[in-house]
Amino acid sequence: MKHPFRTALLLSLGLLTPLLNTPQSVAAAPAAAAAPGSAADDDQAKMNKFIADLMQKMTVDEKIGQLNLITVGFDVTGPVVSKDVDASIRRGAVGGVFNTFTPKAARKLQEMAVKQTRLRIPLMFGYDVIHGHRTIFPISLGLAASWDLAAIEQSARIAAEEASADGLNWVFSPMVDISRDPRWGRISESAGEDPYLGSEIGRVMVRGYQGSDLTKSNTVMACVKHFALYGAAEGGRDYNTTDMSQVRMYNEYLPPYKAAIDAGAGSVMSSFNDINGVPATGNKWLMTDLLRKQWGFPGFVVTDYTAINEMTAHGMGDDAQVSALALNAGIDQDMVGEIFLKNLARNLKDGTVQQMDIDTACRRILEAKWKLGLFEDPYRYTNEKRAKQTMMKPEFVAAARDIARKSLVLLKNQNQALPLRSTGTIALVGPLASRQRDMIGSWSGAGDWKQAVSLEQGLRNVAGSAVKIVTAQGANFTDDAQMIARLNTHGGELNVDPRSADEMIAEAVKAAQSADVIVAAVGESQGMTGEAASRADIGLPAPQMALLKALKKTGKPLVIVLMAGRPLTLPWEEQNADAILETWFAGSQAGNAIADVLFGRYNPSGKLPATFPESVGQIPLYYNHKSTGRPYAGVALDKYKSRYLDVSNDPLYPFGFGLSYTTFKYGKPELSTSSLAPGATLDVKVTVQNTGDSDGEEVAQLYLRDLVGSISRPVKELKGFQKVMLKKGETRTLTFRLSPADLSFYNTDLQFVAEPGDFEVMVGGNSRDVQTAAFKLQSK
Repeated sequence: MKHPFRTALLLSLGLLTPLLNTPQSVAAAPAAAAAPGSAADDDQAKMNKFIADLMQKMTVDEKIGQLNLITVGFDVTGPVVSKDVDASIRRGAVGGVFNTFTPKAARKLQEMAVKQTRLRIPLMFGYDVIHGHRTIFPISLGLAASWDLAAIEQSARIAAEEASADGLNWVFSPMVDISRDPRWGRISESAGEDPYLGSEIGRVMVRGYQGSDLTKSNTVMACVKHFALYGAAEGGRDYNTTDMSQVRMYNEYLPPYKAAIDAGAGSVMSSFNDINGVPATGNKWLMTDLLRKQWGFPGFVVTDYTAINEMTAHGMGDDAQVSALALNAGIDQDMVGEIFLKNLARNLKDGTVQQMDIDTACRRILEAKWKLGLFEDPYRYTNEKRAKQTMMKPEFVAAARDIARKSLVLLKNQNQALPLRSTGTIALVGPLASRQRDMIGSWSGAGDWKQAVSLEQGLRNVAGSAVKIVTAQGANFTDDAQMIARLNTHGGELNVDPRSADEMIAEAVKAAQSADVIVAAVGESQGMTGEAASRADIGLPAPQMALLKALKKTGKPLVIVLMAGRPLTLPWEEQNADAILETWFAGSQAGNAIADVLFGRYNPSGKLPATFPESVGQIPLYYNHKSTGRPYAGVALDKYKSRYLDVSNDPLYPFGFGLSYTTFKYGKPELSTSSLAPGATLDVKVTVQNTGDSDGEEVAQLYLRDLVGSISRPVKELKGFQKVMLKKGETRTLTFRLSPADLSFYNTDLQFVAEPGDFEVMVGGNSRDVQTAAFKLQSK
């Protein structure tokens, strides 16, 4: 239903913003256009002339060749490997290469393109640099759990330093897909469930990768993925259908893409899923109307792996039909499938595509190469001396340890089970106790797991000789032989202990009985999460549960160190463990970082970026949900309410949750005004006191609720956060500033509006435990 009178009123009050504008809290404003005669204006003119002159010399086949991205080398992320690579490069039929790195390998292919092709157009080199290149940081979900934007940007900057020294100039990151379904394996690669947090992270990662000047040899071009809505795959099953209203898209799923694009990202990757019935890779509304016309994106769009080919399975036609569909939608480069290479000339002859659209796509690829400085120096990324000096510098490794510590989330700490004492005996048990491979996660690219620090090694490094550590595996990851076979087929590196479950548990129990405390390292192997790794049951596998239950019976304090790429269902663990530390897959320095927290050398400060459900049956479960017409208020026998009969509506751990070795107390928020005028701002002040016995960091979170709107609004939405260090006993007053943009949303007309009326502002240490104040937005 449209609201013409409301729209007219809001326009007259200055509270309605055009569709292209986004709130300051969602996306930064685009950079101002260069003034006429400025250096940037001159550079633009030089680029335009160079590319126009070059394209006049290019044949149709050479233009189509620039639209072809092939895979060569070390990693394959899909079912097809490009063939006859050398011949294709020499005839100008390749625009870029991915899955190849190292200066030597990149230079060999670059020399082929520059010296042996007619027009000597250099190649771009891309790779999946997701959470580090050689120095591996926590998985993306773990980075998000730090709620530390400076640390996240630093991780991207270090990744760019290493990747650019290793022959690469283009990274397929950041992934900014919102996901509210932890069954989806690629939630591990995301920033979680929230559009505000995801937007902030996407923005700083683009800045970390690209810096202020892409022509500098230590920067790389970012690729925002997966456009769009990939994280909303039905059933949490990877590559599956996505279906949602445009109101939900604009308000909840699109903001992080927009934020990363507004931060200057040079490229975008299409997603596998369909949107409004049309696959994203062939969706003109998405790629042209939204991305380019509404958002003004000037860069290029590359498909995901063989995504054009896969539109045939979607039912969109044969190779020639999907080739035309993709180009006409606004796709510029075809990853691996070679559909453009084989079909576009025929499409052009048949009239299903136009020459101007081929030219436009070619120009965008050439512009990216110009911006990277490749026409000036195609070998700027292939310096072997620089590579040796850059990879895993001591300061990079130190940063990996520090950032990993920031990502860890303390979920439970009963009777101060943590931190561990620096004397006595620890029984370290579980399938993840001594493994290095899993520390760096499944999407670790060029990372070498053999250089990762295991939990056992980390404990020994930090504890020293004063602590005795006894170890036992205790259980295999799973007793599902088919799953083990699947994981090992794709690099799982799982060595299955042939002993019976009872024998392994008996060994672990014996170790526990000789110890003062049990540290149980349980969770997922790295291959149980990530791409093509969806799980219907997201609890701990049966052998690990049996191990934990046996350890509990010893009566010794039970500390669970959880490693996983997703939120897990942990009702028994929450009831029975003395402490639970969520460590995700924490990267190259995982073991040292975890040990730092376990022994109290670092006070945990991480907060959850995604809700942990109590039961898989609650999914999707997320904090910023809508209220129903029959909200459940906790009255057990109240039947006709929106509730389950067998479990609570509430999560096990809410979004934003995370404990510390100290405690924090929040005062009631104080507002600078109770009645906000149009165009004005409102300050929210809140006192936060460290009431515990140690110094610690706290993430103060600000949420907002629009109580009455033209459409139903979420029960709360994150609109700000501050991570602050407070000394023992210290009290600090924090200030958050809200503007009408922070109160705005997309209505049914897809107009971005702040509607007059009543609002609540909430501040606290997580999305559940908050202090509330109220104000009005005036209509005049």
